[in-house]
This record gives sequence, structure tokens and C-alpha cells, in this order.
Amino acid sequence: MIGMDPLATVESAYRFLRGHTRGELLFDERVNRVRYVIAPAGRLAAPVSHAMLDAFDTVLFVPANADGAMEIQVTLSLLDPDGPEGGLTDRWRIYHGDPEEGAWALIDIDAARYAGSVIDGVALVRPNPLAAAESGLCRHINQNHSDDLGPVCQHFAAADVEHPILVGVDPLGFDIRRRFDIVRVQAAREMKDDRDVQEMFDQMSQEAHRDR
Repeated sequence: MIGMDPLATVESAYRFLRGHTRGELLFDERVNRVRYVIAPAGRLAAPVSHAMLDAFDTVLFVPANADGAMEIQVTLSLLDPDGPEGGLTDRWRIYHGDPEEGAWALIDIDAARYAGSVIDGVALVRPNPLAAAESGLCRHINQNHSDDLGPVCQHFAAADVEHPILVGVDPLGFDIRRRFDIVRVQAAREMKDDRDVQEMFDQMSQEAHRDR
């Protein structure tokens, strides 16, 4: 990352965040593992404990509190499952299954430290322009191209997945669920619309089958 210009660093950081769905939350000198989803508007959402919500200072390490992690200063606010953001709890379950914690939180990114740079949180909170088409794209690929998902995971993410299910799509790639976690498959180029997504997936699946 040495020598990267500020804009390139921000873009790399955004791709890094988009490429993960797990982290460790530091709060009041305690650390808990969390699994999150990225909302269509770009904020994060996760099930949390009430102690996490009440903490004064909270830091999210992605994917873990270790060397090379992204360190994110965050603010947690209560997410009402019956409120306007309640659909995020269903999205989380599609990604991760049943939650262990009893409360839900929206997670706002205040700032992040990545690759030696400090990045304003505004630069990392971006709406997904494919959000309106996302569920239809996932349904189409799961119903008509389920046999291609495994080879795509193996070829492009070096991940073996027995029963892959596509659960998310954004311009940078695909989120594919396996038994215990999410496999992130980066697209070869940024995807602009639903037709672009289908063309990209077809190209990637053809390459994956050809090189097996």
C-alpha cells in the first residue's frame, strides 16, 4: 500500500470493508465478535448486546483485532425491528442465520484507520445502486445457475462451498453464503446495472468451468 494516493487508499478501504461481513467490536475494554450486513444505503447493521449499545467508546476491527485489520471508530444506535429499518434484520438472517444477541443496532462509521491512513467515515458509507434489483438477481441466479456458484467460489475465491446460495450483489462483487460464513467473490470490473451483473456472472461461470 506504500505510495498509494489518498483516493486510491479510500477505494481500497471501501473494497476491503465490502469484502467482509465479520469483525470484532471493542467496547469498554471488552471484545465481542460480530457479524454484520451492509444496508442498501451503506450503513452497517448487526445484532448486539445492550452493553454494546450503552458503551461510550466503540471500535470495530474488520475482520479481527490483528495486524492488517481495518480499525473503525463507530457509533451504535438501537435498530427497531418493527421500524423503517426493520428489513435489515431479515437481511442479516439471510446472510447469517439466527442471531445470538437480543438487540439490534445500526452502526455508523465515524472514521477508519486503514493501510496507515485515517479515512473519514463518509467516504465508506455508500448506497448500493443495485439494491432495487438485488433480490431479483439473487433469485434468478439461485434458481437458474445454482450449479455455477460452487465453481465460481472455487475459481475466484479459492473457497470450497457445498451448497452455495447467492445472498447479495453490489457493483464490486457477489456475497455467497455457505454453511458457516459468507464467501466474497470480487467482480473483474465494476457492475453498473442488472444486465451487467448477469453478463459478469455468465463470464465468470464460463471461466470457472473452463479452467476446472
